[in-house]
Amino acid sequence: MFTSCYISTAIVEPPIALRRLLPPGESLTPEEFVRELALRGRRAAGGGRRPYVLVNMASTLDGRASVSGRSAPLSGPADRGLFHALRSVVDGVLVGAGTARAEGYGPIVTDPATRRARVAEGRSEQPLACIVSGRLDLSPTLALLADEDSRVAILTPSQASLAATAAHVEYVRREREGALDLPGALAELQDRLQVGLLLCEGGPRLNGQLFRAGLVDELFLSLAPTLAGEPPDGEPALRILAGAGAHFDSPLGVELASVLESDSQLFLRYRVCARGDS
Repeated sequence: MFTSCYISTAIVEPPIALRRLLPPGESLTPEEFVRELALRGRRAAGGGRRPYVLVNMASTLDGRASVSGRSAPLSGPADRGLFHALRSVVDGVLVGAGTARAEGYGPIVTDPATRRARVAEGRSEQPLACIVSGRLDLSPTLALLADEDSRVAILTPSQASLAATAAHVEYVRREREGALDLPGALAELQDRLQVGLLLCEGGPRLNGQLFRAGLVDELFLSLAPTLAGEPPDGEPALRILAGAGAHFDSPLGVELASVLESDSQLFLRYRVCARGDS
């Protein structure tokens, strides 16, 4: 009698390896890299009353922060791995409303194992999703707002509110001269909503406002091995900082902290020098 055996041919993807260039050392995964940074518990520069703020962005070699209005063309497996690893350790993820719409934001952490690990560490299953919006032009059908397990904070100068959403929504209403008071909003995130470590994912205009106001502690910049050229039809070629809020009276200094590489994509981490132009 012959017994037939079924052998699975499922392909198991190898773990992502980031090669250390600075400082030199053994290769490591995005999760190992983020754990090694020990970001939790860090204090804002100058002892400010706000969360410790990270900005994570991607750029082409010629400076484009998006292609056809989205950042996905600049991303590869290693970049996505680092993106999710950073999300897994923070208390909040900050994003502008335009970026949330363009990128179709959904729940911040979707991996069940990561959610369980956060709970085991005494934290919420997911980071607080923090959306900066002046006009509250956000549809309740946006995947993030349609997810009943998501916690969302709307940072706005407006006294208006969104239509009813499945997600639990809080409001951080801070206004100064008709615009959002970002320093005040971040202070409230820390004091009222217990956000001690905050990850900003853009867009470029929000980044510019944060840097100008001296509200950023570290910049994670992924350099995609691509040249995008000029966009069609006069569309603006946004860089990682854009808009009137990104006007600096003098250049802002940063200090290179580490460099990693995977498939010709560079991952640069900078410490940001203290600044406050607000």
